Amino acid sequence: MRHRVAGRKLGRTTAHRQALLRNLSTELLDKEKIKTTLSKAKELRPFAEKIITLSKRETLHARRRVLRLVRDKKVVAKLFDTLSARFAQRPGGYTRIIKLGPRKGDNAELAIIELVEAEKAVETEAAEPQAEARPAKKATAKKTTGKKKAAPKKASGTKTGGAATKSRPKKKTKAPASQKKTRRSGD
Repeated sequence: MRHRVAGRKLGRTTAHRQALLRNLSTELLDKEKIKTTLSKAKELRPFAEKIITLSKRETLHARRRVLRLVRDKKVVAKLFDTLSARFAQRPGGYTRIIKLGPRKGDNAELAIIELVEAEKAVETEAAEPQAEARPAKKATAKKTTGKKKAAPKKASGTKTGGAATKSRPKKKTKAPASQKKTRRSGD
């Protein structure tokens, strides 16, 4: 029976597993969205949520405790400055796991783990600079365009263009089992 046995071992030693969770949580807090296997994502969720909850205290002791787990000072600064403010009114549930399906090579279940309010924050940050940048781009485009540039011609699928066409190396095909020559011990 598995009484009081919590968590997944993920096929690693304790130190390796802790290092993996630290690295994954650092990337999650930095990029706010990462792609990994489903079992790693499920193990990462409580680890990362505890870090975010700890960052909401905004004390020196809390910062030092987070620095034990997330060793990148820039990520810790982002966590305490922007993420803790974003999740200040939220009592928990800072992450979301989205299943993607099996990986092609080894059939491992893939998932995306992301911070819940990441889309809203990214949209508001992205909307402000784009609104300012668009008129500036149009104004500079009008000043610099005196002549229209001719669009480059696309290469067609025929072999008339020499360098314009791309040649692909032929794939080696295996002969059917009936045509393969077998070695005999007598030959």
